[in-house]
Formats: sequence, structure tokens, C-alpha cells
Amino acid sequence: MLNNLIDRIKLPFRKDKELYSALYDILGFYPRKITYYKVALMHKSLGHRATAEELKVLEGKNKGGNSRKDEKYGKKGKKGNQRDKKSRLGKQLNNERLEFLGDAILDAVVGYIVYRRFPGKPEGFLTNARSKMVQRETLGRLAKEMGISKLIMASGRSSMHNNYMGGNAFEALVGAVYLDRGYAACMQFWEHRVMGKYLNVDKVAYKEVNFKSKILEWTQKNRVNIDFRLEEQSMDKNGSPTFIYTVVLEGVDGCTAEGFSKKESQQRASEETLKKLRGDGKFLDMVFAAKTERTKMEETPVSVAPDVTAEADDIVIEHHEDTDNDALTEIEQHIDDLNLDDVNTKPAEKSREDIIAEAEAQAYQEQ
Repeated sequence: MLNNLIDRIKLPFRKDKELYSALYDILGFYPRKITYYKVALMHKSLGHRATAEELKVLEGKNKGGNSRKDEKYGKKGKKGNQRDKKSRLGKQLNNERLEFLGDAILDAVVGYIVYRRFPGKPEGFLTNARSKMVQRETLGRLAKEMGISKLIMASGRSSMHNNYMGGNAFEALVGAVYLDRGYAACMQFWEHRVMGKYLNVDKVAYKEVNFKSKILEWTQKNRVNIDFRLEEQSMDKNGSPTFIYTVVLEGVDGCTAEGFSKKESQQRASEETLKKLRGDGKFLDMVFAAKTERTKMEETPVSVAPDVTAEADDIVIEHHEDTDNDALTEIEQHIDDLNLDDVNTKPAEKSREDIIAEAEAQAYQEQ
């Protein structure tokens, strides 16, 4: 309280008093080193070049100047530092490094709050709750509601087309708070300025988001082939089964995630792949290029149609009219030439009187 009162008294004499006031409304305290916060609000599209004053604040002063290492290298070390500092002057300065730092700090702060707020809940629930609170969509909405988005310094075109700019600036601002005020100030900011006022922690934690359903809906709308490839199935040190899945879009590998069930693994992989589709233009282009190639191959016409008659020759016997007529004529002629003499008939049976007469005649001849 005393520090805030002193900072308020100093406010009229500060160079960037409008920014100090705006940040006070957001954070609940006045910045000590405004340079951190200025850089946190700089998007790379601004094209800002680093100044000597900014580098001095961002890099800080070298501590431990009487160390053995400094004594060993002496002035040579100082010259090396000065030369390295001059090489960085004029290079583009933006909030990406602070964004990286703020992301790590947010994970720790929100992880501790979730751990404390939901006693007895398993690791999977805590992980999902933290993930939903620090995801870019949530941070982007917080940045808009809290007024952070209005303070971002960027080119007009980039601010209109970058959906993640607000969330990135929120993370960078947390990184600035950590460098300026420490971890406790980051915890205070989240607990007293974000939770309750802008974010319903319980509602977010228990809200079930089906990322697999979302990515399936996206693929159906865009007619993109999707597959979930099982990379590994094993047991952890406690004997619990673990699964690792990768989302594959049109043969292009998306993101891979691990979970204690197939559903959990596929959900996490789907969530990360959706983030990649929204944030990585090259990955999105690769997916649609693969889709274009596939559909092109499916729709390419065959230049020569297959010969169906060749297959019919194997199963259908063709009848030639002239040949059949000639054969029929020869058969009919042969039939016409036949007579009763050409037929071998069976001799007729003799009567009893004929047999006796023949026997008597044969006996008479023998006498």
C-alpha cells in the first residue's frame, strides 16, 4: 500500500503517466521499470529497434564483479561484453522472449492455484483444468476484457489478422511482472485481478471441451482426411497403462500426446493440433497441399478406356452364320444318300415249320 501511494505521488512527474495509469488499472500496482511492460506490449510487426537504454534494463547489471572469473579475464571480459552489447543495438525488439517467460510463470501460478483449490482431484483433472485456463483462447478473451489488447503496439494490419496477439501479450505481461516485481506479484495479479472478476475458475475447470469432436468437425467441413495413429502403448512406473497418439491430416503428422487412456491421449493430441492449425500457417498449407494432391489424383481421367470386348471373347462363343450353313448342307446331303440297304437290320425270327423243312432238306442232301 505504501509503495503504491509513493508511486501515485510520483505519477504526475513520470514521462509515460498514461501507460502507468492504464497498467495500474490492469495489474493493481504501478510498474517499477516501465521498459519491461513496454516491451511486453510490442508485437514483432511494429519493427521496433532496440536502444541502449532498453538493453540496459532488459539485461540488467552484471553482478558478482569481484568473482575469480572476472579477475582472471579482467578488462578483456568487459570489452567482450561491450562488444556483444553493441552488436545487439538496433536489432528488432519484441515481446516474444517475455511471452516465453510468462508462459512458464503462468503454468506455475495457475498450477499451484488449481492444486490448492481442488484437493483430492487426480492429476488428469488438474492438468486439464490448468490447460483450459492458460490456453490462448482464454488468455485472449482476458486480454480483451481487461484492456490489455488496447495497449498492444503493432501495425494495423497485424492487429486485425492475428487472433493470438492478445493472448501472447497477456503472457508477455506476466513475464514483465515477474522481472519487475517477482513471483509473488504474479500470484497476486492472478488471484486478485483475474480470478473472480474476469474468470470463473470452477466453471472453467469442470467444463468439458471435446477437442477430438472439434477437429473431426473441422475436417468434415473442409473434406480433409484424418487419422489417429497409435505410436506407443506401454505401462508407467506405477503399472498404469499409457497411450501415445498422433493426429495425421492428409498424411501430414500433426501433434503427438500421451495419456492414461486412448480418449485422453487423442483429446490432448487433437487440442494441440487445433492450436497448430490456428497458429502455424506452414502446417495448414501443408495439409491443404496434400489434400489438393490427393483430390487431383482421384479426379484425373484415364486417357484410354479399357477394352471390354477382349474380356468378353474369353467367355462368349461366337457363331459364324456362313460356316454353320455349310456344315448343315453337308449333313443334309449325307442323309439324302442313305437307303435301306445301308442299314444293318436284324434278321427276322423263323417259324417251327421252316426249321423242320430246312432240317429235312439238309438230311436229304447228305444222303
